[in-house]
Amino acid sequence: MDFEDTPEEAAFRKEVRAWIDANAPKHLEAELRRANFGSSGVVTEDPIVAGKAWQKKKADAGWACLHWPKEYGGAARTPIERVIWSQEEGPYAALSGPFTIGHGMCGPTVMEWASEEQKRERLPPLANGEEIWCQLFSEPAGGSDLAGLRTRAVKADDGSGDWIINGQKIWTSGAQNSDWGLLITRTDPNVPKHKGLTMFFLSMKTPGVKVVPIKQANGASGFNEVYFTDVRIPDSQRLGAVGEGWKVSLTTLMNERLSIGSSMSTGFPELFRFCMEAEIDGQPAVADSAVKSKLAQIAVRQSGLKYTGMRSITALSKGETPGPENSIGKLVAGATMQDLAIYALDLQGQAGVLWDENSPQNGRFQAMLMRSPATRIEGGSDEILRNIIGERVLGLPGDIRVDKNVPFNEIPTSGTRK
Repeated sequence: MDFEDTPEEAAFRKEVRAWIDANAPKHLEAELRRANFGSSGVVTEDPIVAGKAWQKKKADAGWACLHWPKEYGGAARTPIERVIWSQEEGPYAALSGPFTIGHGMCGPTVMEWASEEQKRERLPPLANGEEIWCQLFSEPAGGSDLAGLRTRAVKADDGSGDWIINGQKIWTSGAQNSDWGLLITRTDPNVPKHKGLTMFFLSMKTPGVKVVPIKQANGASGFNEVYFTDVRIPDSQRLGAVGEGWKVSLTTLMNERLSIGSSMSTGFPELFRFCMEAEIDGQPAVADSAVKSKLAQIAVRQSGLKYTGMRSITALSKGETPGPENSIGKLVAGATMQDLAIYALDLQGQAGVLWDENSPQNGRFQAMLMRSPATRIEGGSDEILRNIIGERVLGLPGDIRVDKNVPFNEIPTSGTRK
């Protein structure tokens, strides 16, 4: 691995720093630095409006979606230049939260599967912050088994070629603020589950689409239920061939795990700072042998995450594409975040049950604990990621899948078992 910038990369990093220093919304910096999981930290302004303004400013100056082609609203920069930007954007990156799914997952899928006309129409408004996208994948009965979805798409019987959608999605991040969404449906229940799927994109304002926010344990409502009742979609909004939705979805899922894993913070710097400030028996907590041992364990994990990420960055710098090994970062970071939050609250003692502006680290560890279970599910649960690592990285035999070649409508459900 190469940890140093090339002369060209160093020059680019200097240019990025200068532009951010001159243009960043510094009046929001203090709030952004207090950001908790699931929140940008911005309270003096509408965070969606602030995020769109920052994204528009970046787009106007040629800093939006750096690796996208220029004709789609990007800057045609290299992947490593995109990494350098993300390293230098600092706290202001939190303003881009509403666009993470669109830029990191939906956009690349549209770019690969949509028509040229659709790409030129839909991608620039996504890149410049005018529009927000969501990913309509998970369903109540499917869990981590995406191919077990039951939302149906059938051809309209009026000869128009349109599709009629009925069903439900759940845990849809940001749906309440989204203008467009990627939607995967079942179009043929008579074939094995992976073969009867078809992907579409649609306006979230289409008649028959209903978004219901879910109240989370941390008080936020970042996730949503989305209901589809006789929603009509033209066939022109289909991505890929009928029945090839699984193939299209793999583009989205690959980018999802890369985006989530590369951006997930474990909170270790904050824990270390807290251990320097907190006291145990009149001494700094960091002086306690048990605390030092725990910090060392987490530091080792943090180091492993750092250098695993460096391997991907090195691959990008060489023009290579990182593979399924990126699942490692997401798997380890999610578990580490939860473990770290629990330990931090243990150190706080009875004060750990309180969650307000007077909590240590502005209640960061409380927010982290309430959000951490979701991080171990979204973008692939721990079990799914272990399967990916075992099968595609280590080359181990695949899991036994008894429903692999069974038509979807013949797979037993809880209501059909005898």
